[in-house]
Amino acid sequence: MTVSSQDMSRSRGDSPWKVFLDSIIYMPWTWRIMLGYLAFMLLLPTAAMLVKSSTLGPVEFWRIATSPIALSTYDVTFTTSLIVALIDGVFGILIAWVLVRYSFPLKRFIDASIDLPFALPTAVAGLTLATVYSENGWIGSLFAPFGIKIAFTRLGVGVAMMFISLPFVVRTVQPVLMQMEKEIEEAAWSLGASSWQTFWRVLLPPLFPAILTGVALGFSRAVGEYGSTVIISSNTPFKDLIAPILIFQRLEQYDYAGATVIGMVLLILSLIMLLVINFIQAWGRRYD
Repeated sequence: MTVSSQDMSRSRGDSPWKVFLDSIIYMPWTWRIMLGYLAFMLLLPTAAMLVKSSTLGPVEFWRIATSPIALSTYDVTFTTSLIVALIDGVFGILIAWVLVRYSFPLKRFIDASIDLPFALPTAVAGLTLATVYSENGWIGSLFAPFGIKIAFTRLGVGVAMMFISLPFVVRTVQPVLMQMEKEIEEAAWSLGASSWQTFWRVLLPPLFPAILTGVALGFSRAVGEYGSTVIISSNTPFKDLIAPILIFQRLEQYDYAGATVIGMVLLILSLIMLLVINFIQAWGRRYD
């Protein structure tokens, strides 16, 4: 029976800080690398943001965080991102289903094109979308006679977010579908289940965690998107201005404290929504 250094320190009555240092000293090198990387890449930047925002005081922090223009950007950013993530969740399942269950010409090309938003610079994506969805563009011109304007509106922001977040849903659902045997569906059909009952009771339960993961990743990506939305939107306050662009505008005005406050609020709201989604995922796994 082996006794760890932490247990030995506790038996000697050392302080918690001494126990913590001993656990780090005798920690495997893989853990040290992992903790060091997380500290430099995640913990320290987050701590710096907290320290910078805390220098303003609670009253000033609240005033900047709840200013009318800030509240408007929260609404545009989070509401649009959530709607886009849900839409991508539906169409991402359909795309993954077709790619896994069917064989057709140019399948490899279409499958590879799903990852295009990962490789394409976001500024190039925004320029392309703004050109295609403008009133004179290939797609925008089809909606213009009906009085529907896509580019340089909040709808255009949603299109850009949808473009960059779709691969997350497809790539998280696709491996799960590949592992599911088609014989399970055929067995359900032989027992008299309809197509809808087969999907709802047989296919959806194992797909549910993957769908939530893809939607959560797509939502997070849409919330933080800047490069494409700054081009396809008009960046007009109280219309289609999103929080990341507001942060950049504050930085251009040398308002570093204001930019930090908006970024901190964005971080807190994103963490809360991700925690809720993770809780739903855990509940779904227990239910399954």
